Amino acid sequence: MAKSEEPEKPGRIKQLRMIAQIIKQANPKGMPLVFLSAVGTLAVVVVIGLVTDYLWYSLFIGILAAFTVGLVVFGQLAQRAQYSILHGQTGAAAAVLQGMRGNWQVTPAIAVNRDQDLVHLVVGHPGVVLVSEGPGNRVGKMLAAEKKRVARVVLGIEIYDIQCGDGEGQVPLGKLQRHLMKLPRNLKKPAVNEVKDRLRSLPRNMPLPKGPMPKGARIPRGPKMR
Repeated sequence: MAKSEEPEKPGRIKQLRMIAQIIKQANPKGMPLVFLSAVGTLAVVVVIGLVTDYLWYSLFIGILAAFTVGLVVFGQLAQRAQYSILHGQTGAAAAVLQGMRGNWQVTPAIAVNRDQDLVHLVVGHPGVVLVSEGPGNRVGKMLAAEKKRVARVVLGIEIYDIQCGDGEGQVPLGKLQRHLMKLPRNLKKPAVNEVKDRLRSLPRNMPLPKGPMPKGARIPRGPKMR
């Protein structure tokens, strides 16, 4: 039998080059900043080594520290660049939510209106989180309706509603993951799985938006909720 042809995944070095190009397009000063942060870290550690007469030891530590700092800055700039790519696209919040680490279940677009405003459903340790995309004056009623509908299925479970956007009282796209991570841990893992099972019976009350959901941009995963 002929082997099914699958697109080859790019290697690690090629992936880093692709991400570097994204950073360069979003911020021309991004890659020089990565280089300067690494070199600056190495210089500081070497100077400390010269002062304390531990030059060779500090050089070794400095290289490791410079590599680590460079990677951290690189990752932060990559995340910002990819957020800028997603910003304004239909389903951008869903793409960010699906990049979260930990025991989270994301169901995109459980509600859509004629203006292509969306409500996404997230289940995790805080309970149930409804996340909207769109202007506050339009999504408020959508969130209230979905909150009432979900509450019938998950009685006694905390339900949060979050508006993602750039308006007053809304959570910017770049801070959405962090905002959810700060929510209180109301449920343990078995209870989270039980809520997921309950919500599987919840039908979509609206069709998916006509435009394509963003799939190409990969959001770096956030830290796991402790």
